[in-house]
Amino acid sequence: MIRRITETTSTNDDARRPEYRHGDIVWAERQTAGRGQRGHSWTSAEGENLTFSLVLEPRFLPVGEQFLLSEAVALALTDTFADFGIDTRIKWTNDIYVGDRKLVGILIEHSYTGPTLGRSVAGIGINVNQRVFDPALPNPVSMALAAGRTFDREEVLERFRTHCAARYALLERGDADTLQRDYRARMYRLETPHPYRLPDGSLFTAAIEGVRPSGELLLRHADGTLRAYLFREVEFVIDRPVR
Repeated sequence: MIRRITETTSTNDDARRPEYRHGDIVWAERQTAGRGQRGHSWTSAEGENLTFSLVLEPRFLPVGEQFLLSEAVALALTDTFADFGIDTRIKWTNDIYVGDRKLVGILIEHSYTGPTLGRSVAGIGINVNQRVFDPALPNPVSMALAAGRTFDREEVLERFRTHCAARYALLERGDADTLQRDYRARMYRLETPHPYRLPDGSLFTAAIEGVRPSGELLLRHADGTLRAYLFREVEFVIDRPVR
């Protein structure tokens, strides 16, 4: 079921309500308090983009492997954009990029039933047809800007639903190897040296080697050392595009 509404605070908040079950989507034209990763807000031009939340109930998935669900959702998005001729990469942990520009933000929030996940809500914001963005945003892009044409948002959403069901089926079958392999192959900045920043502000150069099933980013430092970083332990350094 897709429930389309005009305005809400956050689709993730709406999707927590008990009437929504596995596979349901809450799609809002306007969010007054949309949330992104690292405590950031998510803003979107009304009527031009997709801001929605997908309800999932992966009760078979151990808590320690929850990042595999993130991989499945991110891969479904890259599969979707490939259908429309747009080449995308996954910026760890959950953003989708075209080149060095952000196309999609993802925020997945979980509840737990003992040692496994209970209910997960994947909040997704896709820049679809927006062409003019707030100058304060560092590096936005849309499908329209990437492809040079406008898109039917309902078609984009339906393609995502189809691809997400296929990627989720891999998860249900326990085929973590395929998810891990495909996620690694589509990682932004894979195996190329780039700058990164630590929480204290210090910079270093490293190359992405991959990601663990538990979600840690694996970086190969300039001295050859391979180190693993949790979310918030390291930040990408990306030059702001010239406009």
